[in-house]
Amino acid sequence: METKLSLEPKTIDALQQLVEANSDSADTLREAADKVEHAAVENVFRGVAATRTAHARELKSYLRVNDETPTEDSSLTSQAHRHWIALRSAINSGDPRVVLIEAERAESKIKDTYETLLIDTAGSAMNDVLMGQFRQVKKHHDLIRELRNAA
Repeated sequence: METKLSLEPKTIDALQQLVEANSDSADTLREAADKVEHAAVENVFRGVAATRTAHARELKSYLRVNDETPTEDSSLTSQAHRHWIALRSAINSGDPRVVLIEAERAESKIKDTYETLLIDTAGSAMNDVLMGQFRQVKKHHDLIRELRNAA
């Protein structure tokens, strides 16, 4: 029987993917915060990035308890997306709507990743932790979408 101290390989793989997704999201949001020319939006991005960093840290702790080495690097896709945000921001002079569009795209990606992995790991010992994180991810996704719609 799986416990948080003895996770199944499938759950460990899911946690690794979510560590990467949270790290990518945090990096992307910090980059967006640096580019956007709107203090309130910048603060939202930095706050959500801090939450993503905390999620990754929490998941890494469960991996370490299970004698696994957590993923540390950002994905190439995320790095490319951050460069795209930088380019679009430069072209559009930090226009909040443009940066919010890209931030929402990144938030949709992490939301979709959680949805998929919650289905794949249904009934795992980590379900309560992952559901709690997913609720925050969805809340932040919706907030960024609302900001984009209002911009």
